[in-house]
Amino acid sequence: EELLPVPYYHLVFTLPHRLNTLALYNKTLLYNLFYEAVSYTLLRFGRDPKHLGAQIGFIAVLHTWGKGLCTHIHWHLILPGGGLTHDGQWRALPHHDKFDYPVHAMSRVVRARFIKLLRKAYDCDELEIPQAYDELRNEVMFEYFLNDLAADKWVCYAKPPFGGPKQVLKYLGRYTHR
Repeated sequence: EELLPVPYYHLVFTLPHRLNTLALYNKTLLYNLFYEAVSYTLLRFGRDPKHLGAQIGFIAVLHTWGKGLCTHIHWHLILPGGGLTHDGQWRALPHHDKFDYPVHAMSRVVRARFIKLLRKAYDCDELEIPQAYDELRNEVMFEYFLNDLAADKWVCYAKPPFGGPKQVLKYLGRYTHR
C-alpha cells in the first residue's frame, strides 16, 4: 500500500574486493561510508536537471556475500521511476523501459565520495588497521592504497525495471526474509 503505482528500477553498487579485509575489521564504518557514498550519488543525480531534476527516494538492502557465500559487499537499491520537484509535483523518468541515470558516471562519483570519506575516517583515527595491512599505518602507504583504489573500476549497474510494486515486494522479500 505504501509503494507508488509506478515502475521501479533496480541498481547495484559493489565495493571493490580489495576492501574486503579492511571491511572485516571495520564493518559498521565501511558499510556506513559505502552507503553514504551511494546515497549521496543517487540523490545528487536525481536532483540534477539533466537526469530528473527531482528529489528521489529509494530502498537499500546491503549484501555482504555473493554466490558460494564469499565476501562480496554490495548494495541493492530499488528506486521508483520518478521523484518530487521543488513545488511538490511528481516528475516521472522519461523512459519506462530503461534506467536513465548514467551508471558509469555514478560509479565514478561513488568511488570518489567513498575515498574522500575513507581518507577522513583514517585522518580521524576511526579506521582499525588489521595486522595484514600494517603498512597502511604509514600515511604515504595509505595514500598509495587510496590511489590504487581510485584506479579500480567500481561496479554499478542497473537491472531491467520491475513491472510494479508487487514485483518489488517479492524481490525484496527474497533478500530480507529467506
